[in-house]
Amino acid sequence: MRRKIPSTTALISFEAAARHESFTKAAEELSLTQGAICRQIASLEDFLSVELFRRSKRGVKLTEAGLSYSRRIATQLDAVERDTLSVMGQQGANVIELAVVPTFGTQWLLPRLKDFQQQHPDVTVNLTNRTRPFLFADTDFDAAIYFGDADWSGTASYRLMGENPVPVCSPSLLGTNQNLSPQALSELPLLQQTTRPYAWRQWFNAQGLNVPRDLTGPRYELFSMLAQAAMHEMGVALIPPFLIQRELSEKRLVVANPCTLPSAKAYYLMIPERKIESASLKAFRDWLIDQAQCYSLS
Repeated sequence: MRRKIPSTTALISFEAAARHESFTKAAEELSLTQGAICRQIASLEDFLSVELFRRSKRGVKLTEAGLSYSRRIATQLDAVERDTLSVMGQQGANVIELAVVPTFGTQWLLPRLKDFQQQHPDVTVNLTNRTRPFLFADTDFDAAIYFGDADWSGTASYRLMGENPVPVCSPSLLGTNQNLSPQALSELPLLQQTTRPYAWRQWFNAQGLNVPRDLTGPRYELFSMLAQAAMHEMGVALIPPFLIQRELSEKRLVVANPCTLPSAKAYYLMIPERKIESASLKAFRDWLIDQAQCYSLS
């Protein structure tokens, strides 16, 4: 069945005219005559059986239907342009579209990714932030790195590493102490991680403490936000050491107590079952697992 889609020329003309609310300016932008713009929009209105502009001696103004349609069309045209530029940029290269949890991607994966590029110069890895599982069939992603329990339907999972977060804070908050007792930590402002809401409760319980205020304190979505807040003396945070290696080495953050929080969950590489045999994904999987193992042994 033939799709009910107007001509691309008509849509581009309409988007430009709607953005400027002027046929003249749209014509100048698209290097067309004003008459050509008028004809394209008239044909679009005829196709839709909807009036998109109100004409008057003072110019044109979008109707309510025209305003709503222009916003949707602008979004879709932007998406088509992005996809077109992406294909043009790939030039037939092997590309892996990887969804990755933000702080893991920026603090652990990116500093190591150059090594993969040197070993596999024919493969390009694009990174996009995603914090929660999704349906691969509804996206363009080829794989994902996420933190969880590997319960992701239709995928093969490869464990990379656990988190094992430790309490960290600014050196000035620690003072002259080498480390703080769990009881002393419980009296400091506790910085909370949005996606790990019970982390402090679990940590204190593992130390044999029941702290009434273990769920209170400012909440931040990303570990990078927690690290910034901790560095600015806003409190103590539970953060995996591998996400703040530079901050620890530069003494902008220090470990307030060496006790870690064990977790059954971990970071996993997830690959859809239908893409497991991809040569580029196999190469990336093997390299990533090797990097994770080397880090765990270091």
